[in-house]
Amino acid sequence: MGLAEVEQAIQAGINDFGENRSQLFTQKQEAFAHARWHFIGHIQTNKLKDVVGKAALIHSVTSQHALAVISRLALEQQIKQDILIEVNVSGEASKDGISAAELPRLLEAAANTQAVEVKGLMCMAPVLQSAQDLSARRSFAALRELRDNLVAVFAGVENISLNELSMGMSDDFADAIMEGSTIVRIGRRLWSL
Repeated sequence: MGLAEVEQAIQAGINDFGENRSQLFTQKQEAFAHARWHFIGHIQTNKLKDVVGKAALIHSVTSQHALAVISRLALEQQIKQDILIEVNVSGEASKDGISAAELPRLLEAAANTQAVEVKGLMCMAPVLQSAQDLSARRSFAALRELRDNLVAVFAGVENISLNELSMGMSDDFADAIMEGSTIVRIGRRLWSL
């Protein structure tokens, strides 16, 4: 998706966009600063300076180090940065994200940051092997159940709400919605029409 496609999408009424490469994120966000930009890619902490304060939501936080860098950069800008924690619920080695077992510890670390707001969780489902493949749906259900179990644990923590579930892409968004997704990432489906 280039700048011309973003312009067309804005004219059609789309206001939220995601980008997974920091350089492209910066280019598009600067060209269309009035749109809501989401950073959904793998986090390289040396590139976070280009994302913090410009992303409406960072979807892919997976470490205490990234949390600390985001918090420091947000404090320097005197803002609060909204984030999602990426969880590898499928257990695939090819997927980014922390394990479900590591999530409570990362949320505890986030609770002690000054300038980060954890809005929810994100996952990447396994690639579907057939129309009957239910592995994506199982991953989405697992993330929802994980979130539901942690809501009570972190109730009352000011900067952790866990309301958002970013799950589902062009091939599996219907299953994600059925499992409670609040954010789907369907760019490929839109741009291939």
